[in-house]
Amino acid sequence: MSERVLIVDFGSQVTQLIARRVREAGVYCEIHPFNRVTVDSIRDFGAKAVILSGGPASVTEAGSPRAPQGLFEMGLPILGICYGQQTLCEQLGGKVEPGHHREFGRAMLKLAEPCALFDGVAAKGDEVQVWMSHGDRVTAIPAGFKVVATSEGAPFAAIANAEKRIYGVQFHPEVVHTPIGKQLLSNFVHKIAGCAGDWTMKAFKAQEIAKVRAQVGSGRVICGLSGGVDSSVVAALLHEAIGDQLTCVFVDTGFMRSGEADQVVSLFRDRFNIKLVHKDASDLFLDKLAGLTDPEKKRKIIGATFIDVFEEEAKAVGGADFLAQGTLYPDVIESVSFTGGPSVTIKSHHNVGGLPERMNMKLVEPLRELFKDEVRELGRELGLPDDMVGRHPFPGPGLAIRIPGQPLTRENLDILRKADAVYLDEIRKAGLYDQIWQAFAVLLPVRTVGVMGDSRSYDYACALRAVTSTDGMTADFYPFDMAFIGRVANRIINEVKGINRVTYDVTSKPPGTIEWE
Repeated sequence: MSERVLIVDFGSQVTQLIARRVREAGVYCEIHPFNRVTVDSIRDFGAKAVILSGGPASVTEAGSPRAPQGLFEMGLPILGICYGQQTLCEQLGGKVEPGHHREFGRAMLKLAEPCALFDGVAAKGDEVQVWMSHGDRVTAIPAGFKVVATSEGAPFAAIANAEKRIYGVQFHPEVVHTPIGKQLLSNFVHKIAGCAGDWTMKAFKAQEIAKVRAQVGSGRVICGLSGGVDSSVVAALLHEAIGDQLTCVFVDTGFMRSGEADQVVSLFRDRFNIKLVHKDASDLFLDKLAGLTDPEKKRKIIGATFIDVFEEEAKAVGGADFLAQGTLYPDVIESVSFTGGPSVTIKSHHNVGGLPERMNMKLVEPLRELFKDEVRELGRELGLPDDMVGRHPFPGPGLAIRIPGQPLTRENLDILRKADAVYLDEIRKAGLYDQIWQAFAVLLPVRTVGVMGDSRSYDYACALRAVTSTDGMTADFYPFDMAFIGRVANRIINEVKGINRVTYDVTSKPPGTIEWE
């Protein structure tokens, strides 16, 4: 088993980024909510080091989250980040106070002492940029600790007890706004914790194939194949693991992008020789959604209808013992509130919510330990083509949630599908596809007056969306030059009957979401 780092989550919005940076350093890690972490669970996990995340609480409040006190006697290397540093200090006899100088955003960090965390990053006296987000601050550090860096608002911005290998930083090394952060976290897991960095996708693939074979045995597995990256990688991995024990069911909802249904069938049935059932259920889905405009109702009906169709097809092929799903690590993390309470629902996820009990199948989720970029890497390791592995994310409900505020019809789906195809074609021609996290067109519930030739037109307006992101948690709009936008708009208006006006969405996430619904 690979060396492992445990991240104790105190509820920071960016805890996932800590895990991503650690894995980028070639070290396997997992995030566990603080209220499920004990000394025994840390031992059982086999942690070689522990990272304490940031969080929204104040250490000065009664009942605020803490690390297990016994953690500090285990002899493990520990790194506390922001709230993690504050609780570390409080629990070891230091002091944290509220109401001092607040720091939010970029700050300059000055290195006061040489420190293994900063090896190759900064020397004594150097100043480096970091990203802060705190109101409370440490005002006294525990015995045995040294101050290794300061900032204007944090006199104990980085502290260290090198002998016990316990470190704390007030800033957030995991975010891109701390340019030295990636190297700092790499220093912690390699130079301080002594991890070899031997966690590779090739090793993960071999480990997961063995795990699937052990779980499934001689049983049969059915996999819902959507044509997206996640389900495609699941299908390829399972096929390599169990061969003909796998049957894939591709339910065509009628909400896919141009040509994608044919691509899915061609790739998996013809190239990979996987047993594939292709069910065109587009009429059924349109009937079920007739007259509906509410996005949550659409999502729920699509999800329920998908399960009904999938179940019917599963029975038709003789049933199965296991259902394969493309659940990813962010889905797993986000389904567990760190306080144990309910989380705010922004929008429901199409494949979360479990199986109807009547299906009587066990779940196989071989990607549940991976982030999206790692899934793409695994896909390449499995021999999936780049145009499949590198495909932009696509929501489960598909184009059904890109026609807001109006009922779905074959006509408006076809209009949107054509506009989207033109837009993506121009992005690829410009060599921009791989620079963009996600790009798509939205058909607006607005008709506008236009002049086409010598005639008046009264057609739909279309919005274009393109964002950059590392994980989909936050996103910025892609800064196309206006000549590109003009070229796309000209093609859409000329080639797609039914659209006479094109706009570009420049909303970031937050405050918006990536999808419109």
